Amino acid sequence: MIMRGRTLRLLFSNNCRCPLGEERGFLRVDARLLKWALFLVGVLTLLGLIGHIGPEHILEVGETLGPIAILMILVPSVLMYGLDTLGWRFTLSRHIPSLPFWRLCVIRMAGEMVNLTTPTASMGGEPLKAYLLKSSGVPMEDGLASVVLSKTTLTLAQVGYILLGISLSVWILPSSGWAWSVTLPIVGIFVSVGLLLFGITVFVIIQRHGLFGSLLGLLRRWRIHFTYLEVREQKLLALDRSVQAFYTHNRPAFFQSTGTFFLGWLTEALEVYAILFFLGAPIDIPTALAIDALATVIKGGTSFIPGSVGAQEGGNILLLVTFGFSELTGTLFALVRRFRELVWIVLGLICLAAMGWPNWKMSEASAKGD
Repeated sequence: MIMRGRTLRLLFSNNCRCPLGEERGFLRVDARLLKWALFLVGVLTLLGLIGHIGPEHILEVGETLGPIAILMILVPSVLMYGLDTLGWRFTLSRHIPSLPFWRLCVIRMAGEMVNLTTPTASMGGEPLKAYLLKSSGVPMEDGLASVVLSKTTLTLAQVGYILLGISLSVWILPSSGWAWSVTLPIVGIFVSVGLLLFGITVFVIIQRHGLFGSLLGLLRRWRIHFTYLEVREQKLLALDRSVQAFYTHNRPAFFQSTGTFFLGWLTEALEVYAILFFLGAPIDIPTALAIDALATVIKGGTSFIPGSVGAQEGGNILLLVTFGFSELTGTLFALVRRFRELVWIVLGLICLAAMGWPNWKMSEASAKGD
């Protein structure tokens, strides 16, 4: 929420010398209305999907999932959170000895709660993580650097995971009779992910040369004045130096972080396997991995909708039907995954409250000072 508000102020502030400044109030209202409209459409879509399948059929099959099955389904996500925290920890360099692993887990759960509940392409919780690191004694520039670096290595691992999943899909789907109907979409996804990989590689190169320094230099060369960035130039350059120091002195940590995040993505495929196994559907590891990788693409493509409500469920149902499962199995699969997200959202809220949030006066002071 903080990130979203500050982003809108950045885009439509008069200090940015933007000709749209006079209309910023209308644009803020329109953005808010669009967000809630998309959320409402998503909720209606979800309800429509449940009504199409039949609530009684969903409840009948869902009752077969007892407490033990639910706990077993949650185990892979616990492992995934642990591996993702370890992947983030590698980017904290000299601060690792002073930060207990459990505290990083708490901070990460709080930040991911924001990522799961806001339409910010999984970026809304990243500034919160840096802020909570600052309260743990990590300088803000180092905390922000670790957030940027971990998001970079996480995305690199995700791209590799998706490419692996697409490759498995090409091998698996022909046997299900869907080859011709899914060939073009898979090729499109493959090309898109390839372009994303190229973009991430360029982004890493720019980071090594100084992201904000390069941006400010480019703006000055084009004689564009961006007051918001100019008044924070020294802080942004300090962030650049922290990122560059990591790439210069901690190259092994970069690969360790990427590899650990990749293991985290592989662990998420175990969740798909566990859900379908306990629903009594025939499933194997390669198919579970392919489904999860493509589901990741669907979730990323619908991140502009709050919580990806409706779109994520509809995409998952379509995906499972494509792999030969029934609509009922697809619906239950989507609902169980949504339940898992709700569990981690609640845990994230608890972690946030345990760390003394919200402290609105402190956050407002930080916003004015950054």
